[in-house]
Amino acid sequence: MTDAPTTPGEGQPQDGRYPRQIKYIIGNEACERFSYYGMLGILELYLANRMKMGGETATTIQHLFGTAVYFLPLAGGWLADRWLGRYWTILTISLFYCLGHGVLAFSEGSRTGLYAGLALIAIGAGGIKPCVSAFVGDQFKPSQHHLLTNIYGWFYWAINLGAAAAFFIIPLIHVHWGYAWAFGVPGLAMGVATFVFWLGRRQYVRQPTARESKRAPAEVKADRKSLLRIALVFLPVPMFWALYNQTNSTWVLQGAKMTPFYYLNGETMQVAGAVLVMMWTPALTLALYPMAGRLGWRPTALRRMTAGMFFAAMSFVICGLVQARMDQGQTMSILWQLAAYVVLEVGEVLLSATGLEFAFEQAPARLKSVVMSLWMMTIAIGHFMVAVFTQLNRRFVHAAGASQFYFFAAMMIAVTAVFAYCAARYRPASAGGPAR
Repeated sequence: MTDAPTTPGEGQPQDGRYPRQIKYIIGNEACERFSYYGMLGILELYLANRMKMGGETATTIQHLFGTAVYFLPLAGGWLADRWLGRYWTILTISLFYCLGHGVLAFSEGSRTGLYAGLALIAIGAGGIKPCVSAFVGDQFKPSQHHLLTNIYGWFYWAINLGAAAAFFIIPLIHVHWGYAWAFGVPGLAMGVATFVFWLGRRQYVRQPTARESKRAPAEVKADRKSLLRIALVFLPVPMFWALYNQTNSTWVLQGAKMTPFYYLNGETMQVAGAVLVMMWTPALTLALYPMAGRLGWRPTALRRMTAGMFFAAMSFVICGLVQARMDQGQTMSILWQLAAYVVLEVGEVLLSATGLEFAFEQAPARLKSVVMSLWMMTIAIGHFMVAVFTQLNRRFVHAAGASQFYFFAAMMIAVTAVFAYCAARYRPASAGGPAR
């Protein structure tokens, strides 16, 4: 069940055009993200209210689940690069994903069912995450790497198309038909995702696994050095995710205390984030990046990521200002959160879509999935940081309201400075090249 290199043929692209098989991978990603974010969007209040765990415990469990989802890519990346190859890893582990949604749907109200379902989803989502993003890059020849910035931008756009649809539809299903259907429909979407991916099986370019490729000791040593360089660059990134991931927890809890605006409330406001990404992605990729280049500022990957961190900090300053008014007894409309979302999603596109591009381009050819899993690990650590900070605050600090948002904003600004320093010193594997 290992991947073998595809010979040039139907699936092989011309240098100036996207490979035709890309549509199956991006279609799979949109459906898979619908399933994941559909479940995630209702999870916080399901834990807090339906399972009667309370806000702080719900936030802790949600972020520990996120930690597992983004930690398991290490196993998925190793399995793909060493044994199964990316195609078979994605296809087989997707079955765990579907089963996890089914367990949540058929065990509503059960803590055993809750933890079993979340564990299966974590295995499925985590196992395939590093493989799908690397599999996109596999479809391009070396002469086509100039297309990667755009394709990863559109890949990220598809992710947020699925997320936006999920955040809009799944809460409505919950309101009208209950949690069983609200968890079940994402499972059906994951089944569609698996089927769409399978449709492109005859056209995919499949790279050989490390087990099939003999490497000289010098190559192994060079690969390890590349991994170390990339890991050092990624080291400050978890702080960004510690902020961003709170859109599914603390931002939801804040929004639940604000005045709804028609359909928009604490849960459904999450759709704004996905919609804004779909707006910012083409605006940045097609307009602002080229404009910056013409004006003499080269928007390299690491510079974009640095800017993304700064925008994340500013979004939490906005949340803190809104929360300060609420702490004083003012009634605030949910629309005030929209300003924070606008700023945060600029940061997400600058950092996350760019991070996928950077990880693929800088990874050694035989370790693409492993490097993608290192990128996912930054998200896992970010989730874990929120869970730890929440429990430390609950037991010792007892900070509440606006001060929590200001704390994360200050931490993000400090970490942005560290990242900018690391980025300025980074050199790609071809030593002597410019920092990215």
